[in-house]
Amino acid sequence: MNEAAQCPPLPEHLPDQATQRPPLPDHLSIDARSPHHVAAIFEHDVGIRFNDKERGDVLEYCISEGWIKVQAGKARDRKGQPLLLKLKGRVEAFYR
Repeated sequence: MNEAAQCPPLPEHLPDQATQRPPLPDHLSIDARSPHHVAAIFEHDVGIRFNDKERGDVLEYCISEGWIKVQAGKARDRKGQPLLLKLKGRVEAFYR
């Protein structure tokens, strides 16, 4: 007998759990201590486009206010956290 004839037909499209992504919020932070941190978002690869250039060093963003925060070199505050610069411009967040 033919083994392929005994197998049930596979559905054409199986729902993939990995493709279901939560919507990106207006304000998001990488810092887990921030009230704007959403852990479920970081299970997926998130990209930020700032003034039509993709950036990989963004620590926090706000789309509606049009700013991102990036680390200011190696400078640290008195608690050991990196100092951040706020850059203003056009912000777009997307999943890669």
